[in-house]
Amino acid sequence: MSARRVGWRLRFELGETVVDNAQRFYIGGEWVEPLSDETLAVINPTTEQAITSIAMGGPDDVDAAVAAATAAFASYSVTTKEERLALLDRIIEVAGARMGDLGDIISQEMGAPLTMAQRAQAGALVGHFMTARKVLADYDLEYEMGATLIVREPVGVCALITPWNWPLNQISCKVAPALAAGCTMVLKPSEVAPLNAILFTEILHEAGVPAGVFNLVNGDGVNVGAPLASHPDIDMVSFTGSTRAGVEVAKAAAPTVKRVAQELGGKSANIILDDADFATSIARDVGSMCNNSGQSCNAPSRMLVPNARMDEAAAIAAEAAAGVVVGDPREKGTRIGPVVSEVQFNRIQALIEKGISEGATVETGGPGKPEGLETGYFVRPTVFSHVTNDMTIAREEIFGPVLVMIGYDDDDDAVRIANDTDYGLSGYISGDPDRARAMARRIRTGNIHLNGAPGAMDAPFGGYKQSGNGREWGEFGFEEFLETKAIMGYAAST
Repeated sequence: MSARRVGWRLRFELGETVVDNAQRFYIGGEWVEPLSDETLAVINPTTEQAITSIAMGGPDDVDAAVAAATAAFASYSVTTKEERLALLDRIIEVAGARMGDLGDIISQEMGAPLTMAQRAQAGALVGHFMTARKVLADYDLEYEMGATLIVREPVGVCALITPWNWPLNQISCKVAPALAAGCTMVLKPSEVAPLNAILFTEILHEAGVPAGVFNLVNGDGVNVGAPLASHPDIDMVSFTGSTRAGVEVAKAAAPTVKRVAQELGGKSANIILDDADFATSIARDVGSMCNNSGQSCNAPSRMLVPNARMDEAAAIAAEAAAGVVVGDPREKGTRIGPVVSEVQFNRIQALIEKGISEGATVETGGPGKPEGLETGYFVRPTVFSHVTNDMTIAREEIFGPVLVMIGYDDDDDAVRIANDTDYGLSGYISGDPDRARAMARRIRTGNIHLNGAPGAMDAPFGGYKQSGNGREWGEFGFEEFLETKAIMGYAAST
């Protein structure tokens, strides 16, 4: 492949995005021309208009990127802890100066309110790199166990495949520990919201990531994701996305027995105990469910309430959802923007209609767009009450601002319903702390939030069952990118 150096800065001028590198890939430390002519428009979900278009890669582009990462692994894998710490420091410094740009582009390409995009979406980048730096600084990569030396080494060349809903969060929680561990990598971000990944790549380039250590190829799952997952020179695939796509990634990776770490879908139960403060807990959790327009895999989308208090709980939830301000992400006061695409909008509308047809009660919201928002993929915050756990809206991940409320009889019944799902990513419990702690131990999920506790970047993130395998974030995410070697007789031979 003939690589040609080109200009590399993603610029923001007068509020309009000029993306110099949207038509290029980053391979071997340079921005290079793609090996195919296919492009894809990137749509602003607020205006339904194209921001720009990106080049779409194919198997040949994947081969070139994997070759660059493979060549770079020999030298980068043996860098010292101190060298990697210095690299992470430089990335943190450069990224810190670009938070406004990052938030701006995320807001435009996937619809997050501007303030939220800058503080939470873009802020996740620095947060994960700071966490990875701390983990690396404190981690013993070698230690003796009797006469045996245990060595934790980088797993190798990694394929990182990331989604559109929290794009920089998912990119940085993979790239940061992979760099810290000494791995090299090829990133395929979502083609729906890819521009933040281009800016992220520019940050790594400016920070001095060695050539070939990090590579970027845009494209879809069929032409880039699958070739990456099946590539014989890829040692690990770290994938975040739908359970359906995760199954295909695992199948593609199986013949070469590469490591696969997956963070997939969720349908998280949110148990409101009978001794909880209903007004506070329910209103808070409706807001959490609507956050990011409901496009979070760990959203508290199934609210379990005592059967005897269903109507009371539903009234509180409906009032809270009706108060969520939906609008232009750039307008002050907007709580949630549009969902990411027309495809996503249509899927949510179909599931809302399904809930109605299956007999659930619409307390607020429902089909269609909010009043006054005819243009853009805006969804009405919707609350369904009197849902049973066998309904489609209780089983399938809606990925929109839609809450389903399910009644339970007692604590045992609540645990049964919570666990009656194909997923196991997260869970939420509000009420007496002792009861909540005891119940948390019985819920089959990777995360449990008690009484509104927020997430923590040093805690493991990942799920049970069809919500995936492996863990991300903190030390647990770092260890996913390590292999373990035992050198027997090491101490005895010195």
